[in-house]
Amino acid sequence: MALKYLKDTEVNINNVLVMTGDFNIRDHSWDQDFLHYSIYRDTLIDITDFFQLELSEHINRVPTRYSDNQHKSNLVINLMFLRLDSLEHNNHSIYPDWCLTFDYVPLIVNISIFEENIQTRKHTLVKDSEEEDNFIINLIEAIKGLNTSNTQNKEKLEYFASCIEKNWYKHSKIVNITKHSKV
Repeated sequence: MALKYLKDTEVNINNVLVMTGDFNIRDHSWDQDFLHYSIYRDTLIDITDFFQLELSEHINRVPTRYSDNQHKSNLVINLMFLRLDSLEHNNHSIYPDWCLTFDYVPLIVNISIFEENIQTRKHTLVKDSEEEDNFIINLIEAIKGLNTSNTQNKEKLEYFASCIEKNWYKHSKIVNITKHSKV
């Protein structure tokens, strides 16, 4: 049902890095001990393709679900899909010794988190302010004064861009960005 929902619903999720879970789909593609093909595999692969994910290769090929019944086989039904363009996340590990009292084993992937410099200040113009009016007036004057007979001249365009930038900094004010800011 979850696969059908994801496939039939226009899901608006951006920048998916990892999708993992118990998909309850047995298929020879990820379980070499299972000799059959599942019709649900194609739906799952279509969904992961949409999110630009691919099936992660296990570093150690072991089952992900262990049966407590000796007459039932162990299965590979817990899967991990990782971002296609992410070389550092191209595989994961399975730790069968960690399952303890559960019948499922954890799937582990290391995801590096890099320090990011987040801007906490920015220049802005207050809507309907005198500064905004003056900025627009100066901008219109700069556009009117632009010689468009040779717009392929890089220097003229760079000069025009610098005039706009100077005008922006002349009329805008610096504000601090907080969690309540509308950026």
